[in-house]
Amino acid sequence: MNHLKIVQGGMGVYISTPFLAKKCSQGGVLGTVSGVGAEHLLARILQSGDPGGQYRHALAHFPFQEVAERIIAKYFVEGGILVGQRFKVVPAFNLQPSSDLIGLMVAASYALVWLAKEGHTRPISVNYLEKIQIPLIYYITGAMLAGVDFVTMGAGITLQIPKVLDAIASGGVPSYCISVGGSRDGTETISFNPSSFFGMKFPELKRPGFLPIVSTDTLAGIMAGKLSRGSIQGFVIELPTAGGHNAPPRKKGIFDADGQPIYGQKDEVNFEKIRDLGVPFWIGGSYASPELLAQARALGAVGIQAGSIFALSEDSGMEPSLRREIRRLGYRGELVIRTDAQASPTGFPFKVASVSGTLSDSMVYDARMRKCEPSMLRVPYRREDDAIVFRCPSEPAHDYERKGRKIQDIDGRKCLCCGLFASAGLGNPGEPPILTMGDDVNFLRHLMENENSSYRATDAIAYLLQKQKQSAL
Repeated sequence: MNHLKIVQGGMGVYISTPFLAKKCSQGGVLGTVSGVGAEHLLARILQSGDPGGQYRHALAHFPFQEVAERIIAKYFVEGGILVGQRFKVVPAFNLQPSSDLIGLMVAASYALVWLAKEGHTRPISVNYLEKIQIPLIYYITGAMLAGVDFVTMGAGITLQIPKVLDAIASGGVPSYCISVGGSRDGTETISFNPSSFFGMKFPELKRPGFLPIVSTDTLAGIMAGKLSRGSIQGFVIELPTAGGHNAPPRKKGIFDADGQPIYGQKDEVNFEKIRDLGVPFWIGGSYASPELLAQARALGAVGIQAGSIFALSEDSGMEPSLRREIRRLGYRGELVIRTDAQASPTGFPFKVASVSGTLSDSMVYDARMRKCEPSMLRVPYRREDDAIVFRCPSEPAHDYERKGRKIQDIDGRKCLCCGLFASAGLGNPGEPPILTMGDDVNFLRHLMENENSSYRATDAIAYLLQKQKQSAL
């Protein structure tokens, strides 16, 4: 792992596809599959006709064929659903998911990782968000069945993950404490017994390495102190210039003239303290250049995590017309990227690229009918009658208010679930996309001949490693 100077970021929903991850790994970096929303991805790809038969090919290798056959029978549409037709809804998860949904989550995660690993022996990582807690034990089970080599995870404190990995690897029963508002202890525990679920003794599996994504040396130190030695194989230190969700500033409530949260001295990472932990680390957030890769290594890092440079390559899962437009704007120096404090239902700041026709446009946002699907960012809470229900600030206003929340909490909230699926070309008809990108896209000037040209993931890798190659000559 310490020879891999670049970790390809696990971006968005199906931006980091298995096929991008595979190309990156074969090119000498750690390729990462985005595992977020795996069950919805598989269902929608099958309903789109599964072009090339890739996912049916992966499911043909799933160890539990009865589950795979049920999924194909339920979701696969020969030739794809009709233009303008909505995708069949996948049930939203709750604290007691149905057996069909569990099977779909495990098999979908398996398929994503299996396709990334097919035909080569180089390592593959899968990325999840801690904010989406309930499916994690099912997702990770599927990924480990497919032989995933590393798990990266941020958007929350990921102290529970090492025990989940250990339990699955040993054929045991993984558990997870889910944050539940209004509960006596603030959490409810869910468990999954793979042997019981699949009706046979679960095999012992390779325990993947764990690379938590953190934003501060303080959090890295807490995790290294609380977890046993060997639980963590490395850290990704993600700075607030990175795309996607950012950690909130330590000093809250301070914004610039454009309404963006201001990061200050308290948010700066002390890399000397990171080095002293004795755990390998990579730096993410506007480090996508050979010069900054060298700078990261001078700070003691193994290398960098890079996302946007791969998201804009021809190998990513981003819808092609959106990818071309962001490249064009970025090349011309006209791309505006905002750290939006309101966009994400999670409450975390979220990087939003300003592109016409997307949810970054206030007219598009205002015109969209509010709905909550695929409902991945809903959070559970316990009502006074002891029932556990789910809510999301991006759902219809009357639903959110009915669940005891303030109507003003929904101001500016965008449905990331719908928008991110649309950005990968897997949205429902008429659903506007939302695009996320890191602050710095200067790499485009090095990879493109003009505003209308393009590049591949292999070109990005060659660019990032060029100084390293020269110094090795």
